[in-house]
Amino acid sequence: MRELTHRETLTIGLMLFALFFGAGNMIFPPALGQAAGTHAWEAMAGFIITGVGLPLLGVIATGMSGGNLQMLAGRVHPVFGAVFTVVVYLAIGPFLAIPRTGTVAFEMGVLPFLPESAKTSWVPLFLTTLVYFAVTFWLSLRPSKLVDRIGKVLTPALLLIIAVMFVQSFLHPIGSAGEPAEAYQSAPFFKGFVEGYLTLDALAALVFGIVVTSAIEDRGITGRKKLGWATVKAGVIAATGLALVYLALAYLGVTSHSLGQSENGGQILTTVVQHLFGGKGLLLLGAGVILACLTTSVGLVTACSHFFSERLPGVSYKTMALILSLFSAAVANVGLTQLIAISVPVLLMIYPIAIVLMLLSFLHRLFRGYSEVYVGATIATAIISIVDGLKQFGLSLDGITSVFAHLPLYNEGIGWLLPAVCGAAIGFLVGCVRQPGGAKYQETTSGTP
Repeated sequence: MRELTHRETLTIGLMLFALFFGAGNMIFPPALGQAAGTHAWEAMAGFIITGVGLPLLGVIATGMSGGNLQMLAGRVHPVFGAVFTVVVYLAIGPFLAIPRTGTVAFEMGVLPFLPESAKTSWVPLFLTTLVYFAVTFWLSLRPSKLVDRIGKVLTPALLLIIAVMFVQSFLHPIGSAGEPAEAYQSAPFFKGFVEGYLTLDALAALVFGIVVTSAIEDRGITGRKKLGWATVKAGVIAATGLALVYLALAYLGVTSHSLGQSENGGQILTTVVQHLFGGKGLLLLGAGVILACLTTSVGLVTACSHFFSERLPGVSYKTMALILSLFSAAVANVGLTQLIAISVPVLLMIYPIAIVLMLLSFLHRLFRGYSEVYVGATIATAIISIVDGLKQFGLSLDGITSVFAHLPLYNEGIGWLLPAVCGAAIGFLVGCVRQPGGAKYQETTSGTP
C-alpha cells in the first residue's frame, strides 16, 4: 500500500492553506497588529492558537471520523447530525461564505480602481460577481484537478504577492508600533485568542475535510490510519503557512500606526501598500485579495456540491456546482455589509457547537465514547450560543443575558465554555450509570475514530 510522496504532501498542504486563506484572513492580522501596538506579538500568539490551531484540529478531527462532518455530529444523535451538517454547509456555503468571497473580491480588488461615478452603481458589482462565479464554477468542474490548479498555481502566486509586500515593508519600515488600544492593554494574549477563532476557519475545516481526504484518496491512499496520517501532515503544512503569513501581515499592521488609524484591516492594507508601492501597489493588493477569495470559493463550492449532490437524487455534481455558483452570485449582489450583518448572528449560534464537537472527538476514547457526553456538552453550549445569536439579531433578552453574565468569560464571547465542560461531565456520569460495563458508543455510520 503506497504512501504520499513528499511532493504530493506539499501540494495538498498548499491546497489546504489556500482554501483556508481567504480575504478575511488577510484583513484580521493587520487590524490586530495596529490595534495591539506594542502588545501585538502577545496578541498574535493567542490569535495563532485559535486561528491556526483550531482549523488544524478540525481537519484532523474530520479525517479521524472518515472525513465526514455528519459522522462527527451524529455522535450526538443521528437526526442532529443530519440537521447540523446541512446548517453548516448552507452557512459556510451558498447563504453566507461563498457569496461573501465575491463581495470582498469586488470591494478590495475592483472598487478602488473604478471612477467615482461608477462606485455607486449596481452594474460593476453585478458584472464582477458574474465573471467571478463563472471562474469559480469552471475551476470546480473537475474536483480531481483542484489540487493541481490551486496547490500548484494559485497558492504560489498568492504567497509571492504577500512576500513582496512583507519584504518591502521590512526593508523600508513605515514606523514603530503605537500604544495598544484599550482592548489589548490588560490581556492581549486572551484578546488575540478570541479574535483568532472568529476567523471561522474552524467551521470551514469541518467542510474542507472531505476535499482533503478526496485529494489523498485520488492518489491511491486507502485505509483509515494511512489516510489520517496523510491528512495530519498536509494539515501541518497548511498551518505552518498560515502562521507565517499571519505574522507577516500583523507586522504590516504594527508598522502602519504612523499612517493613521483605520476602521478595518482592508483599509490598513490599502494604506500600507499605497504608501510602499504607490498606485501599482494597489494592483498588487487587488490581485492578492482576488486570488485569496477565489481559492476559498472554489473549495467551498466543491465541498458543498459533493455534499448536496450525494443527498439529492437525480442532481449531479456538475448541476449542483452550477446552481451554487448562480445562487451565490445572486446573493453576493446584496452587498458585503448586509451579508456580514446576517452572518454574524448565525455563526455565533453554530460556531461554538462546532468547536465543542471537534474537541470532544479527540477525547472520544478517554470518556469511552459515551453519546451522553456529546449530548450534554452540545445542549449546554447550544443554550448559550443560541441566546448570543438571537441577541446579535437585535432581540431583547436582558433577563437571560443578565444571568449568563455571571459565567466566566461570557463578556469575552466564550461564556459557553464552562457550561460545555459541565454538560460533558454530567453526560459522562449518566453514561457510566447507563453502561456500567463501559460499553463504547457505536458510530451511527461505519467507521470509528
